[in-house]
Amino acid sequence: MKQASPKSHHSKKIAGMGLALGMTLVLVGCGTGAKAPSKPAVVIPTNALTGLPGINGPVLFVKVDDTQPAHPQIGLDSADVIYIEQVEGGLTRLAAVFSNKLPAEIGPVRSARISDIDLMANYGHVGMAYSGAQTLFLPVLRAANIEDIGADTEPASIFSRDPARQSPTNLLVNPSALLHKSINVEHRTIVIAKSVGWKFGPLPAGGVAIKSAEVKWPAGKYKAVWSTSQKRWNLVYDGTPDIAADGKRLGSPTFLIQEVSITPSIYHDHNGSYTPFSNTIGSGTGYLLRDGEEIPVYWNRVSALEPTTWTLKDGSPAYFPPGQVWIALTDQVPTFVFAGLSTPAPTATK
Repeated sequence: MKQASPKSHHSKKIAGMGLALGMTLVLVGCGTGAKAPSKPAVVIPTNALTGLPGINGPVLFVKVDDTQPAHPQIGLDSADVIYIEQVEGGLTRLAAVFSNKLPAEIGPVRSARISDIDLMANYGHVGMAYSGAQTLFLPVLRAANIEDIGADTEPASIFSRDPARQSPTNLLVNPSALLHKSINVEHRTIVIAKSVGWKFGPLPAGGVAIKSAEVKWPAGKYKAVWSTSQKRWNLVYDGTPDIAADGKRLGSPTFLIQEVSITPSIYHDHNGSYTPFSNTIGSGTGYLLRDGEEIPVYWNRVSALEPTTWTLKDGSPAYFPPGQVWIALTDQVPTFVFAGLSTPAPTATK
């Protein structure tokens, strides 16, 4: 029998060692030293208007009555942003912005005003829920960059009357039904919420601790009272705690006083009282109320299509805390209460 040559025997030995090494490497790779695949980071959606966890849904702009008979109001505690604006007779009316959470109802819904066009332009092509407008102003409103989904164009199943309230402060809107019909049935285009200029971050320097701030209009006033335990400003409307229809106290971590020029417009009501126009385009001063402090700030908005920026004296961002935002549009000097003393606020200067 022919014997294997030493060279052949050596080759088989090398091959056997290679096989054993390969098996060893496989075993090592399957051992406890291998790293488990990392899990992807969980991204929590954040609402652009409040800085809180939530969605950025279609922007719904709702006009809400703010007279004594309209209180308690419905659905405002679910709003992302609420503007207080002056209307005829020196009274106030609210413009509430919803994009994250929709309550079952919102109201009492009232008519639109000329100042609303510039406010809405800050957000884009919004859906606007309202209950009509002055005859001369209505075509101007409908020609603006809005989706008109007011009571004049929608059925009673969406805009209904509350039998427990008196007209004209008894009209309510079902926002979910309104947006479903507008977007899913009629295929209307309504902008998704995005940043409108303010930024969220830590408490800026330069603030002064206060207990409360009061803002007045010719026939109305609001007071924001700081609650240390709740870490927010609780609101007082015309001397009475501002309580929503669901029993919740209205208030927010941010109460912004925006000083604007308020002048008569070309429009007026049936009594001949001219509609005031609050100018929110240009630049001006104001006060950011957050974390129990008032901070002088500056606002700037180049055009209706541009966002409103909020800065400190040195030009750095005036950061808001996450949460609902109230913005009072006024030409009156606010009054602050410092350590039990009341004094008018100094006007911010550059």
